Amino acid sequence: MICRGIRGATTVPENSVEAILEATRELLEQVIRANGVREQDVASVTFSATADLDAVYPAVAARQLGWTRTPLLCVQEMSVVGSLPRCIRILVHWNTPLTIDEIRHVYLHEAQTLRPDLAAAGVR
Repeated sequence: MICRGIRGATTVPENSVEAILEATRELLEQVIRANGVREQDVASVTFSATADLDAVYPAVAARQLGWTRTPLLCVQEMSVVGSLPRCIRILVHWNTPLTIDEIRHVYLHEAQTLRPDLAAAGVR
């Protein structure tokens, strides 16, 4: 098996614990479903959030889904003029036999604008 990356992103309507955790759970659940991810095959997950999201660590959502043995890291996304606000991004490092072309990346809500090339190819 090779370690591959699964990217994903979503946006939240407000900076609240509930909104951040709900959006992050939705994103993780879609990544899991789209790729058949099992926790025991995940090497680590990095979460980033824009500076306007500071009510809770997005990684808490992964713990709530039962990922208690997986290394998780939360970082603040770089602040770039004109970047998408209230955005959570993930990078899942996943041990898999799938090829790079078989990985399904997931972009939800306003974050779909981040990767229109993937959306156009039928990848969410």
